[in-house]
Amino acid sequence: MLSQKSIRVQFLLKLSIAMAILLVFFSTILYTYITYNVDRQSKSNIIEQANYLFATYDNVQKAIEEQRGVLKETLNIDAYIGYIPIDMPFQTKIYKYKKHEKYYIEMQLPYRILKDEGKRSYISIRKDITDLQKIQSQIYNGFIFVNILSMGIIIVYAFFISGMLTTPIKVLNKKLSIIDETMIDTLDTSKLPKEFEVLGKTLNNLLLRINNFIQYKKELFIGSAHELKTPLAVMKTKNQVTLLKKNQNIDDLREAIEQNVKSIDEMNKIVTYILEYGRAEGAQLESSQQVDVMGYLKSKAQEFSVYAKTQEVNFTYDLSPAKYIAKIQTILLTQILQNFVQNAIRFTPKGKHVLLKSYKQENDLIIEVIDEGVGVDENKDYFAPFVRSKDSQGVGLGLFLAQSAASALRAKIELKNREDKKGAIARLTLQNKM
Repeated sequence: MLSQKSIRVQFLLKLSIAMAILLVFFSTILYTYITYNVDRQSKSNIIEQANYLFATYDNVQKAIEEQRGVLKETLNIDAYIGYIPIDMPFQTKIYKYKKHEKYYIEMQLPYRILKDEGKRSYISIRKDITDLQKIQSQIYNGFIFVNILSMGIIIVYAFFISGMLTTPIKVLNKKLSIIDETMIDTLDTSKLPKEFEVLGKTLNNLLLRINNFIQYKKELFIGSAHELKTPLAVMKTKNQVTLLKKNQNIDDLREAIEQNVKSIDEMNKIVTYILEYGRAEGAQLESSQQVDVMGYLKSKAQEFSVYAKTQEVNFTYDLSPAKYIAKIQTILLTQILQNFVQNAIRFTPKGKHVLLKSYKQENDLIIEVIDEGVGVDENKDYFAPFVRSKDSQGVGLGLFLAQSAASALRAKIELKNREDKKGAIARLTLQNKM
């Protein structure tokens, strides 16, 4: 595992290398651009000198031979006439070269063909560009100096930047390293730089979720033990009382057995919910799939309608939009909806209505189950294990399982009373993660 110092050194090295590459890259482009323009200007200048000669003198060869010194003093060019064999191909060319510590640019262009003499002449115009070359060298040396100076500044800057970035990371790392399931405290974001405040808040939200998850799990295990202990105690007491009777009859034995069966059913409900919780956690590890949620809701709504009829409750649905594609685990969504609908039907009097409704809110899909039951106590946390209303016949694990499934779906569930106080609303906000 890398130490904080090693991480800082690596960060400093990578940042310095990246900045150095960018600096050299842009310096090279700039120097190449300047050099290209200087060379182009030199070539353009010597072409202008050649055009001037041809435009000024009718006999360029004679002018060069007679006024070579004048041309050198006035135009700063050295021109002469050269000869090559007539059968040697020749084209206009411009090139640079160095001679006797001086730099020149020379242009050679064909002039006349002397058939009688078996040769051809060409005009050579040479210009001294030593001063321009010195300027280019100075620019080059300037770039080297600026790059070296900038590298030093970059290293110093990277050193301070790495310190600014790694110091909050050290603080976060130290804080997170001492956290365990017995002590999960939130981070003090006020001591973090502004750039890390969002990260600190995100970590705090994660820590809060982890803390709630651990607390709920503890409550689940403790509550399970307590809920299982009660029917076991009833069974034991009933059996002991039955055994103490001297004159036992069939009715006494039947009553004891019926009580035992009732207690076993209660324990079986608790065990079933615990198994469902385990299956839900396993489903969280399954791969999400792209699903048309609206098609899924319509098929489920038909199943819920059949169940509602058996309970003599009117079930209707109003689903929109026509299509909504999301990447989810359908097992978890099924668990949430079944709990919502079954609770709504259970607490709705016969002949009353339960509505399954969906609508789009920005990019999210809102799914609501609205009943005409007795409502809920909004001061209770029904999503905690074994918390249930006074009229409930369940064990208080249904909404806890729904909350666990919603967390895995990165969704949000709410339970509240209707505004008209004539029932409750169970709401699922499904975020589109595609």
